[in-house]
Amino acid sequence: MPMTVSLRAVLTVSGVLLLAACGTGAPSDPDSTARSTEGSAAADIATASASAPVVVELFQSQGCSSCPPANANVNAIAAQPEVLALSFGVTYWDKLGWADSFAKPEYTARQWEYARAAGRPNVATPQVIVNGNRAIVGSNAAELKRELAAAGSPKGGPALTIEGSSVKVGAGHGPASLVWLVRYDPEENQVAIRAGENGGRTLPHRNIVRQLVRLGNWTGTEASFALPEPAEPGLRTAVLVQRGLGGPITAAVKG
Repeated sequence: MPMTVSLRAVLTVSGVLLLAACGTGAPSDPDSTARSTEGSAAADIATASASAPVVVELFQSQGCSSCPPANANVNAIAAQPEVLALSFGVTYWDKLGWADSFAKPEYTARQWEYARAAGRPNVATPQVIVNGNRAIVGSNAAELKRELAAAGSPKGGPALTIEGSSVKVGAGHGPASLVWLVRYDPEENQVAIRAGENGGRTLPHRNIVRQLVRLGNWTGTEASFALPEPAEPGLRTAVLVQRGLGGPITAAVKG
């Protein structure tokens, strides 16, 4: 069956008219069906470690019918110690009849930063960015598994240590980088969708990002940054070092 792609959202960034796409229906080539159902996204990731987890950022929306399989893929790897899986709810599908209960404009902005850095003229869901580098379709479990194995731990950045209400960033070499605090909910959230493309379904979410804070810049010397209070109880903490907006992630740690 051919894939039906609905171009339903029109966004304007810096005066340029851009389209965001949500794919629905079956994949366009028969092999992609096999790839999307081939095993689970969960895997032994020999090139990553719990002290320097591979960073998986899913950009999804409860209002996009293509996103539930991607949510399932991220849910399958969320508990692996060598993976930092983060689910960002974006806002641009809210107009389809259901406002995503976890989406924030700053998460949509983060996806656009990746798009602009890579020269992509649009954003779409479901999309996964691994270590701030290559973008893949989040619903393809086999491709995600391969990408995780190939990417491994973030490389080229400083050592990170979370100590109570601060994070220590070690000395190192490389260009000035951004330091981000991410707080996410590790529990599974079952969300009843009452309208829109997924209306009538109850969708499980894990590792939903609830707080994204830019702590400051790292310039190669040892530094320490205070961590603000969690936005709500029960959230886990992670810190990322990233080479500019939309750039590669060079270091990551989970609290």
